[in-house]
Amino acid sequence: MRLVLFSIIAGAVVGFVAASFRLTLLWADGLRERALVWAWGTPWWGFAVVVGCCALAAGLAAWSVERFSPVSAGSGIPHVESVLQHDLPVASSRLIPVKFIGGVLAIGSGLALGREGPSVQIGATLSQTIGRLAGFGRQDCRSLLAAGAGAGLATAFNAPIGGSVFVLEELVRRFDTRIAIVTFGASTGAIVVARLMTGSAPDFPMQGLAEPSIGAIAGFLLLGLLLGGAGVVYNLLILGLLNAADDFKALSRTSKAAFIGALVGCIALVRPEAVGGGDLLTIGALHWGQKLWWPLLGLLVLRFVLGPLSYAAQTPGGLFAPLLAVGAQAGVLFGIAWNAPGILPAMDPAAAGVVAMAAFFTAVVRAPLTGIVLVAEMTMATSSTGGGMSLLLPMVAATVGAMLVPTMLGSEPIYESLKQRAVRLSDVKAA
Repeated sequence: MRLVLFSIIAGAVVGFVAASFRLTLLWADGLRERALVWAWGTPWWGFAVVVGCCALAAGLAAWSVERFSPVSAGSGIPHVESVLQHDLPVASSRLIPVKFIGGVLAIGSGLALGREGPSVQIGATLSQTIGRLAGFGRQDCRSLLAAGAGAGLATAFNAPIGGSVFVLEELVRRFDTRIAIVTFGASTGAIVVARLMTGSAPDFPMQGLAEPSIGAIAGFLLLGLLLGGAGVVYNLLILGLLNAADDFKALSRTSKAAFIGALVGCIALVRPEAVGGGDLLTIGALHWGQKLWWPLLGLLVLRFVLGPLSYAAQTPGGLFAPLLAVGAQAGVLFGIAWNAPGILPAMDPAAAGVVAMAAFFTAVVRAPLTGIVLVAEMTMATSSTGGGMSLLLPMVAATVGAMLVPTMLGSEPIYESLKQRAVRLSDVKAA
């Protein structure tokens, strides 16, 4: 009972910090948008100022990581997994301000990174620290760490069930009754506080979707197979760019992050909607309607490369939100292409976009239940007849393909690859 009580308290604290992080990111995004508008109203030096500010922000984020908390680099989820599996030690509490401020600088500068990674690592560290200060033993602190991670994800996406499922499916990879109870307690506390601060509406509400026919299920399976292959390439791109950045010794980590930030700043001046976490891209894709398909294809190709490139900067920032944006764009394009011949069972491109979010997440992370539940909570997608979740069966069909292709090709889940990489680098430094 005492552990459950403290899980709710810890969750409330995590909810407050993670919701504050989310609101601060909204402020940073607004500041970047105003700066871009200002730049277009000035001579050429206005562009240079914006690009320089993006480079400075990304460089400062990388410098703060290297100087104060190296384990706060990147998503942070592989580090949480490593701690839970006793491969790496628990992070110190100074990770929290580094992850918070560094995440705002990096994502606010326009890097294609998500808010969920910092929220998960901050939540795990906060919750574990609270447990330690309250006098809990090592095992209970471990439970609180996992619960805090789930509370952080729940707050990042306003998805309490998705956050809890993520802990059991991805972090601990088994159903542990004690951890499950504590995780649901922490998610409850986090969501109550977060919704008081940010509201209760889902991130990407989708109502009135056309009910997929049984004949279209084969199309969703094909979509999953294609996204499974795309997920393999995406993972290779993330790891390849990380290794390339590490191997390029001519520049410091701070300078490399600043260079990537400057490149992102240049992109922002031309296509401001293409940078940042990707929420606006996801919303835009799901409501694409009858617009031309080729601009969406261009955004998809750009974001497919920009996400891994941004991650190579090794600033605080996650992978989930960029994954969802890529999936939504790919799914809508697939739906448009599927309907083009006019002889196949009709497929609503918006519905295909929602399904593809879960499928691409599954292809990269290899956590199908988390993907389905997370996307379901974020979209609350209902059919035009109002009959509850209309896309569960298509999601299941698509995730079959999204799991099958990477498994057959021997591709590791991205967080497993990143965890092994982090442990290997830690061993090299220790030696």
